[in-house]
Amino acid sequence: MSDEPSLIRRAVTLLQAGEVHTLDLAREVLGLSGNAGAASAAVFSLLGSDPRFQVDGSGCWSLAGQPPSLDDELDRLSFAVVDVETTGGSPGRGHRITEIAVVEVRDGVIEEDFQTLINPGRSIPPRISELTGITDEMVRGAPYFEDVAGDFFDSLEGRVFVAHNAAFDWSFVSAQLGDSIGFVPQGPRLCTVQLARRLVPGLRRRNLDSLATHLGIPIHLRHRAYGDALATARILLRLLDEARALGIHDLTTLQLFLSRKGRS
Repeated sequence: MSDEPSLIRRAVTLLQAGEVHTLDLAREVLGLSGNAGAASAAVFSLLGSDPRFQVDGSGCWSLAGQPPSLDDELDRLSFAVVDVETTGGSPGRGHRITEIAVVEVRDGVIEEDFQTLINPGRSIPPRISELTGITDEMVRGAPYFEDVAGDFFDSLEGRVFVAHNAAFDWSFVSAQLGDSIGFVPQGPRLCTVQLARRLVPGLRRRNLDSLATHLGIPIHLRHRAYGDALATARILLRLLDEARALGIHDLTTLQLFLSRKGRS
């Protein structure tokens, strides 16, 4: 189907509200309301081989890997700690990811990781190469984002998205996943800058270097995606300990705590 990405986006939007029967999907997504067999076949043709969708025996579809519940206890959640290196500051200005890393934190332990250089399809400005050490030559043979988008999506789906200055990383992640596969992971997001602002209020600077130094956490390969993501994961564990010390044991309470006025 030539407009398959837009149809999939429409299906995702519909399924985010809950399960939907095959014939309802056919009507709402594909505009088919005639022959039930043909309508069902069209839905299965669109979604049936896509692992991001699942269907039960009664013909009801849902999104696979549902986002974590906001009521889950912090100790039981899985966090995807992300860092991206890019060609510049904004995907809206044509800048693209040059390296991505995801470090999973589960049950209070740093677990699996995902990391790769990315060919951004454009040159890397000299000042960015000077900062990150990533050059045009290094990414020339690297995969394009579209080549790894599915695996990257899988490393995020069903986990709480975490990054240091999360708005920046999420802007690139959501833009490039949206362009590549038509939708982005659904679920909560946490920013370790915001966490530090509330949980370490006496710290004057909350950039990654300052926070890591304050907590005694080394950063290996600063301004490279994996080094920064691993440091952020370790920072997250320490900040969650601070939250528990305040009696905060679930994500709902933590997000309410972060949203209070009077933040330092």
